Amino acid sequence: MPHPFRFGVNLLTPSPAADWRAKCRRAEELGYDVILVPDHLGMVAPFPALVAAAEATERPRLGTFVLNAGFWNPALLAREVAATDALTGGRLELGLGTGYVQAEHEAAGLPFGSPGERVDQLRRTVAELDRLLGSEEFQPRPTQSRVPLLIGANGDRMLRLTAERADIAAFTGARAGAAPGTLTPLSAEELDERIALYQESAAGRPEPAELNLLIQLVAVTDDPGPVLEPLLERQPGLSLDRALELPIILAGPLDDVVARVRAQRERFGFSYLTVLEPYMEAFAPVMRRLREESA
Repeated sequence: MPHPFRFGVNLLTPSPAADWRAKCRRAEELGYDVILVPDHLGMVAPFPALVAAAEATERPRLGTFVLNAGFWNPALLAREVAATDALTGGRLELGLGTGYVQAEHEAAGLPFGSPGERVDQLRRTVAELDRLLGSEEFQPRPTQSRVPLLIGANGDRMLRLTAERADIAAFTGARAGAAPGTLTPLSAEELDERIALYQESAAGRPEPAELNLLIQLVAVTDDPGPVLEPLLERQPGLSLDRALELPIILAGPLDDVVARVRAQRERFGFSYLTVLEPYMEAFAPVMRRLREESA
């Protein structure tokens, strides 16, 4: 049986305290299951933002989407995770990734390393977090006996690590672009191949992980062409028809978008979808319709 749908929104924009809390309350009102924050320079600071989100809301889970492992010393990260889980009443979900923007590492005075080195660092970080947070002697103590771990992945080694260690497997639906710090969307066929590799690596798991996809654009409209023009300008050679078929794009009339979400769960296994902050309101009617149909 597929996992039930869950929906998250990744809040990107720093805000004063009152505005931040209002934004989090709005996400809860709209029905989002998870309020998420990224880990990029120039965006919100992850852990204080989640504590403030917890103070403003009651129901949603709270997560990082995703922490750049290269920014964090594992022992200090374990302290942040445990304290944030305690301060949010056990609502934390920890998302980790390797990071992909070299300029951010340079700005922070941190080494970027090769792709292989970044994967190795993430693997060490996961192991150290398990060791520290699993020890009864470690202080502070998290509220949850295990803080759920999400890993964001696309490459072969990352997918194998995700299959081994993550409770939630988050697929980026994109690969590194030609320009530094950019991403190129995966076609449905390319994503099929990534899912197949993950499933092969996860075959021995006692319990299947929840599968997540980050949606890059949402538009409930009878005329999606104008909405997709900026994407087509950034991706030479991508036609409008092919853009509408990309798994990370949800654009079209409401009935079509709802049907597409259901079809993607059937084809790929994605039951947990994350949308970006600019599309928080646009995705709300899609959530409502899916929940009405599942009731």
